[in-house]
Amino acid sequence: MEQYGFYVNTDICTGCKACMTSCFDRNNLEVPQKFRKVYEFGGGEWTADDAGAFSSTAFTYYASMTCGQCDNPACVANCPTGAMQKDAETGMVNNDKDTCIGCMTCEKSCPYGHPTQLADGLSHKCVMCADESPDGTPDPMCVKACPVRALEFGPIAELREKHPDGAAAIGELSDETGPNVVFGLHRDAGKGGTLRNPAEVGHER
Repeated sequence: MEQYGFYVNTDICTGCKACMTSCFDRNNLEVPQKFRKVYEFGGGEWTADDAGAFSSTAFTYYASMTCGQCDNPACVANCPTGAMQKDAETGMVNNDKDTCIGCMTCEKSCPYGHPTQLADGLSHKCVMCADESPDGTPDPMCVKACPVRALEFGPIAELREKHPDGAAAIGELSDETGPNVVFGLHRDAGKGGTLRNPAEVGHER
């Protein structure tokens, strides 16, 4: 199996959401449906000295995230009908629409809440745009849409070798299910900070 995955460079991502918008359009989604989310992290503060002059330690950075095509996907483990499966050739996690009953246990099980219920009442998710490729090879629209090239896609082993200083987790995005994602860390990532848009990305749980 050649496991595919993403590299996300949070040091250059501007949070413009072109990746998210291109994914939204390509998959004909409707608000509030989304297959890709842009997480905003921030921290620091403004302080005043004795003379009343202000200085800032505030910082903000962004992380674009979609389904991690995890090594140990909670959606697959908890799907009551076995509709969620991990492809043996690409490592892609996908949903069999003929078996899915739309219970959304997959979404509730996923630490990132990525499976989404569409108008047909069934669960849908990122399939790395493999469904439009002539030979079924993944070719994600989000990567092509990023204006600053903060996203890369390919065999995860190659991405990890190319970015040896990358991290498997960032902020509230844990690596508990083994997502095939490498994060290039923002210079302020080590300062901590908190997720600033939990409602937008559905992380209020």
